[in-house]
Amino acid sequence: MNPQRAIRNLALIGFMGTGKSTVGHAAAYQLGFDFVDTDRLIETRAGKSIVDIFAQEGEEVFRELERQVVEDLDRCDRTVIATGGGLGANLDHLASLKRHALVVCLWTTADVIWERVRHHTHRPLLRVADPKAHIRELLARREPFYSHADVLINTGPRQLRDVIGHVLREFASARRSTRHG
Repeated sequence: MNPQRAIRNLALIGFMGTGKSTVGHAAAYQLGFDFVDTDRLIETRAGKSIVDIFAQEGEEVFRELERQVVEDLDRCDRTVIATGGGLGANLDHLASLKRHALVVCLWTTADVIWERVRHHTHRPLLRVADPKAHIRELLARREPFYSHADVLINTGPRQLRDVIGHVLREFASARRSTRHG
């Protein structure tokens, strides 16, 4: 960890269904931090759901809204940030997050992800003929990007409280080793 980094926030990246929002809410509560979900910020700014943005304007418009949100996150302080699944698959976004946050990637297998999200109707990337195969394909494409996170935590075999504890320990350690500790 670069001691010159100003780690004042915690950012959770990873594929959909890995636990970013659930872990993020709990971590924010325990740290006494604010909680921000980038997908909810995008929906608020666009005045419509992610599903509607994808359907009406396309993924390109969504990704531009996402880029704007990432830029604005630099102003956050004492915030836990849960990102959309594709946000962490962009090296520019990761670099931006790393300027102010410890970036933790929550991950698990495609089978576990499918079990967690298969009944979700609000996930536009699952609106394909074979969603399980699509998850495998997207996960394979995104994994090289996710590996650039500061910390990787497998959420599949762990209890939620164990994942939260691991995230909090990593965050405390990172803050101690940087100038904002």
